[in-house]
Amino acid sequence: MEVKNDLGKDSIGKLLFKLSTPAIIAQLVNVLYNIVDRIFIGKIENGDLAMAGLGISLPIILLITAVSSLVGVGGAPIAAIKMGEDNNDEAEKIMSNSFSTLVILGIILTIVLSIAKEPILWMFGASESTIGYAADYTGIYLLGSVFVLISLGMNPFINTQGFAKIGMMTVTIGAIINIILDPIFIFGLNMGVKGAALATITAQFVSGIWVLKFLFSKKSILKIKKKYLKPDYKVMMPVISLGLAPFIMQSTESLVLISLNTRLQMYGGDIQVSSLTIMSSIMQIVLLPATGLTQGAQPIISYNFGAKRMDRVKKAFKLCLASCATYSTIMWMIIMTIPNILVMIFNNDPSLVSNTVWSMRIYFAGIFILGVQLACQQTFIALGQAKISLLLALLRKIILLIPLIFILPNFFGNKVFGVYLAEPVADICASMITVTTFFIFFKKNFSNMEVQELKKVSN
Repeated sequence: MEVKNDLGKDSIGKLLFKLSTPAIIAQLVNVLYNIVDRIFIGKIENGDLAMAGLGISLPIILLITAVSSLVGVGGAPIAAIKMGEDNNDEAEKIMSNSFSTLVILGIILTIVLSIAKEPILWMFGASESTIGYAADYTGIYLLGSVFVLISLGMNPFINTQGFAKIGMMTVTIGAIINIILDPIFIFGLNMGVKGAALATITAQFVSGIWVLKFLFSKKSILKIKKKYLKPDYKVMMPVISLGLAPFIMQSTESLVLISLNTRLQMYGGDIQVSSLTIMSSIMQIVLLPATGLTQGAQPIISYNFGAKRMDRVKKAFKLCLASCATYSTIMWMIIMTIPNILVMIFNNDPSLVSNTVWSMRIYFAGIFILGVQLACQQTFIALGQAKISLLLALLRKIILLIPLIFILPNFFGNKVFGVYLAEPVADICASMITVTTFFIFFKKNFSNMEVQELKKVSN
């Protein structure tokens, strides 16, 4: 059994390292679910068109992932706060309700999206050349929606108890299975994109079983209990409220991709959609380790916030902020200097590589500041600040990025350049506003809480 970390007493630096290292590995491994599919599919006949087809289907996949965050990322911090308050029974109620809600949502998504699949894909920017690939991949992937939601949505409840290595194993096991099955299904059984989707949902099924086995076991501090499985409005509303911010962050990513795909298809054709698919994969590689850092910090911040240990909350945030900022700056330097190496992992067609390298230097120009934004945004979630998190989630994509995708091309002769430029402009503006908001909130609210704690101690 993994030794549980003491979130209230262990060294902050030690805790962040112990919790974030497995989370970072888990995030990197999690990227492989989609990345490996794209790497193998890029090597099949008409791989560039197949890649574009996967790019068209990606908004649907992101929507399913977003639903898992709505419940999992929303529920886990609240459960951690209840644990910090020494109220494990309430934490188990939250976790059990979250499980049953994920199953219900998974069934609904499978039915609705399967019926409306092809019209949605056409609306998302499919062409006559890519609709077949997009429909084949999406159709099979949707059959595993329930498994995907259980695996991704319940794993945060393992991490929030301090069992980071168990949480890491959830995605590691799935990724290994996916990597093994991909070439077998895609090439060995000659299933193409259908094989990639089948490999992915098989892997998610195994990951889901792993998660449930642990959460029902004696090893888990919090357990899924039958008496709490019936969804309770009063229990789930705070969960949904807090989960709205990460849900919107991910679901609006679907809207962003739809906007980008349709504009790029209009101005540049299938090759631009293929380039965007590759860049979206690289963006996942870039951002998810930083997300792993914030996930490592989340249990520490949430638990100590619930325990009224503001000194430890501050220290955990500062360390998380410095780590994320350093990481995103290093990744910006790598992308600006050797983009061609990253692109050729997915496809070595000279025209596609050349086009994607040019696009990347525009698209990724603002990522150096995203580490700071992620640290601030995720800390709001860890502190249970649902409304602020929601507003900041809306800011970057809905208020800034999507409008800019449609506006900026009107100011440039090269309209594709204008579409890609929207990303760094939105990144920089949103990050500056998020950081300013966070430090205003931090200074005002934490000072008041520290004064109240001192008064209690003196009395």
